[in-house]
Amino acid sequence: MTLENSQPIIIAKGLTRIYPLGDSEVIGIKNVDLEIGAGEIVVIKGRSGSGKSTLLSLLAGLDRATQGDLVVADYDLNHSNDTDLTYFRREIVGMVFQSFNLLPTLNVLENACLPALLAGKSLLQSQRKAIDLLDWLGLKARLTHLPAQLSGGEMQRTAIARALINDPAIILADEPTGNLDSRNGKMVIKLLAELNRKWGRTVMIATHSNLADSLATIRIGLKDGVITEIKNA
Repeated sequence: MTLENSQPIIIAKGLTRIYPLGDSEVIGIKNVDLEIGAGEIVVIKGRSGSGKSTLLSLLAGLDRATQGDLVVADYDLNHSNDTDLTYFRREIVGMVFQSFNLLPTLNVLENACLPALLAGKSLLQSQRKAIDLLDWLGLKARLTHLPAQLSGGEMQRTAIARALINDPAIILADEPTGNLDSRNGKMVIKLLAELNRKWGRTVMIATHSNLADSLATIRIGLKDGVITEIKNA
């Protein structure tokens, strides 16, 4: 799924997420205004606790805002029902996490196929698509390996295949290089940039690393849950 570049794919207005903590509150993000066009590669920078993961969780439909408006790929995420949110998370966005989040008892091919099978696609269709993706990612010789038998870079590439299996319009990557060495980190960033350039996917990378800075079309700075800057490359 892709959208035209002239049409904003993400629109946030006054987006706020506050977490109750006993008698006090913790601000995840506060009054975030954001508009991202389809086909951008966005790098969100900030230290730990700045709100990067909170913002991505909201954009992915994994969490709901305390207040404000959020529309992603024409889905009003603050007012969507559970059925719509499930479809959104399976078909519209693909998530890549720092900790990979692979199921340890499934092999590489099975992990990559899982979202497609959950979306009701046939096993044969899912396997064909997964094998093509894993081949592109240099993992064709690892299809039957379990996550414990893979390097960190191979696990993250498997996670990228899983994120792409349903052809999402948006890839959200939360510290995708955080558990990787420099070489594998550069490889993962290169792959995410290739998704953006070759297939027009909107890619958002939340990171404290500088590896993706030169590839970004938009850079966003976050501090204490507030956007401090937005720069177009």
